[in-house]
Amino acid sequence: MSTLKSVWNSPYTFWLLLALPSIGMITDGITGAASFHRLVHPTGEFAARFTIIAMAITPLMLLLGRQRWLLWLMARRRHLGVAAFGYAALHTLYYLLDKASLDIIMAELARAGIWTGWFAFLIFVPLAITSNDTSMRRMRKLWKSLQRWVYPAAVLTLVHWLLVSRGIGGAVVHFAPLAALEAYRIWHVTTRQSRRLAQAQAEAQTQAQAQA
Repeated sequence: MSTLKSVWNSPYTFWLLLALPSIGMITDGITGAASFHRLVHPTGEFAARFTIIAMAITPLMLLLGRQRWLLWLMARRRHLGVAAFGYAALHTLYYLLDKASLDIIMAELARAGIWTGWFAFLIFVPLAITSNDTSMRRMRKLWKSLQRWVYPAAVLTLVHWLLVSRGIGGAVVHFAPLAALEAYRIWHVTTRQSRRLAQAQAEAQTQAQAQA
């Protein structure tokens, strides 16, 4: 039982789980079983999904408390972020292979649905590179500031998805839960700060009355 638990909690097991969806996509791309055009969308979807899961962990903990499964995910949140970048890189690669022309690629940069995707990907690059213990130690407070760039990256990803898809259903279904959780998180933090401010004002008023 302890061996099974150690295997389940191993980061290598989690990496394997994260990589499973990519196996078929990579194999199909190499063998030609699916066109590069057909593989662009699913790779992008998984990049968005892992980003959403990673971002949803903190607001879920505020909402549900320190549940064991949430703590388990929290300990692996950086793995999810790196996996999201990996799928985004694969998504970008298949897009480039599908276009197969620098002229076409450059011409499409003027489209909002394309440049939003490129900007999101460029933001993810430093986030993925610094998602390790060494970078956390060296960067200290700057590391958290850098990682907050995931929010504009997520917004750009949503806009990219909305603009390049034929319908908005897929993007809305994926991002609506995250938007709701982030709204709750903002409300929770704002309410807590308001309570602290009110408490501080009440204490100051009490002290002033005592000194009068």
